[in-house]
Amino acid sequence: MKKYLAEMVGTMVLVLMGCGSAIFNGGCGTPAQVLMVAVAFGLSVVAMAYTIGGISGCHINPAITLGCMLSGRMKTSEGLMYMVFQVVGALIGSTILWLLTSNIDMAYATTTGANACGAGVSLTGGFLAELVFTFVFVLVVLGATDSKVGAGNFAGLAIGLSLVLVHIVCIPITGTSVNPARSIAPALFEGGAALSQLWIFIVAPLVGAALSAGVWKLLANRGK
Repeated sequence: MKKYLAEMVGTMVLVLMGCGSAIFNGGCGTPAQVLMVAVAFGLSVVAMAYTIGGISGCHINPAITLGCMLSGRMKTSEGLMYMVFQVVGALIGSTILWLLTSNIDMAYATTTGANACGAGVSLTGGFLAELVFTFVFVLVVLGATDSKVGAGNFAGLAIGLSLVLVHIVCIPITGTSVNPARSIAPALFEGGAALSQLWIFIVAPLVGAALSAGVWKLLANRGK
């Protein structure tokens, strides 16, 4: 149970800090705002990696959990429980943000930090972006945390920095999810396009994660 609670807390912090950075600093309309939000998400992962990494591995992302399941690092039953608690944690984080925005008199570019395809971005374009960038991100996670060739104590830093990189490129396209739990919770509060397009931010990251698990098996010479 400690592992599941750790995943819940970690995902809550990710949503609270990552989405909160967009909410309370005017969204992602300028390059400076994009960089700020990207760094906030990355630093959240780094902070949680060195806080709960020793307890649960700090997935705080169903896509990462799926990658670990498919690469044989965890049982399916345990992975599914991880996913449930990750979504619960994201809902708690989004609820806190909703309470804050409801009780603070400020002008917001966004009140939830929800994902949706950007202006001029088709659903196909958004789907491909989320698939590709999740593939890259989860591949870094699998490589950095590999027991034989991984980055050891520096894994959390490598993963956090890769998430910053992914956000810098992908924020203008979809707002960057690469994490179904991070998208589900804000969309429930946002509604509208965020809710109607939610399937993209669930399916595409999971497909990207599955592909990265297969590629990592080949790279690590553990596939058939």
